[in-house]
Amino acid sequence: MEKIEHTTVATNGINMHIASIGTSPVILFLHGFPELWYSWRKQLLSLSSLGYRCIAPDLRGHGDTDAPPSSATYSGIHIVGDLVGLLDHLGIDQVFLVGHDWGAMMAWYFCWFRPDRVKALVTLSVPFFPRNPTIKFVDGLRASLGDDYYFCWFQEPGVAEEDFARMDTAILMKKFFSISDLLFIPKDIGFSGLQISDTLPSWLTEEDINYYAKKFDQKGFTGGFNYYRAADLTWELTAPWTGLQVKVPSKFIVGDQDIVYKMPGVKEYVQNGGFKKDVPNLQDVVVMEGVAHFINQEKPEEISTHIYDFIKKFYF
Repeated sequence: MEKIEHTTVATNGINMHIASIGTSPVILFLHGFPELWYSWRKQLLSLSSLGYRCIAPDLRGHGDTDAPPSSATYSGIHIVGDLVGLLDHLGIDQVFLVGHDWGAMMAWYFCWFRPDRVKALVTLSVPFFPRNPTIKFVDGLRASLGDDYYFCWFQEPGVAEEDFARMDTAILMKKFFSISDLLFIPKDIGFSGLQISDTLPSWLTEEDINYYAKKFDQKGFTGGFNYYRAADLTWELTAPWTGLQVKVPSKFIVGDQDIVYKMPGVKEYVQNGGFKKDVPNLQDVVVMEGVAHFINQEKPEEISTHIYDFIKKFYF
């Protein structure tokens, strides 16, 4: 870990912290919520040892990267803008792109908006969700899963922040990393009142939890919540891309116990041809048995191997 370099880059009006190690070609890793660059620590070490330059930023709103307060600055357009600016600053023309959770969503947007900058894509947990022009994103989730679904519960500014503040951050992180079922948060109970195990998952250490807790104590969770709160803004801004396929060569990896994979219709979309129709150059779908949402941390060696086996085909 001490070989990983940490620098700060000015991009798109913010200062972005990045962790990097190795030489070219470049793999850019995008984390999810509630995570940081640190979620990719094992992939950075593994894949850099195979000859790649691995770069993992703290995305806007997280860790040691700036966190503008307004959710209106967290659309997919903004996040991809941060990343394009990052690559321009570093003088990098093209990357292999890897994303998990919100990082996967932003990776899909990246390939939608700027496919010229991506050699190949590996996404974890979250498949491409085509834009539905007839209903806003959050309204669609409410219609399907209700107001207590965590994505909907996160929408009102201050509510989730106040609730999360009731808990010790280290315990909160243990609970979040232990989630294996669709997350519903009744308003009269809150996340702090849910009966979720706060036992340390076997694939994390107390040192890992303390690192996350320290960074989220410093930054707070609003930056992370703002991705959820900007979802409808992204829906509005991406109207010109409605119906556009993602044509970057792609691989998708998910655990069969992943909370996203368990959402109504997602498994069918992935398995029955809808996904392949929207992403015609989808070359591989891997469903890992007995694996939940935080797949890159839960099964780091397997995920590193899956990434390497795919992207090495495009290195020439």
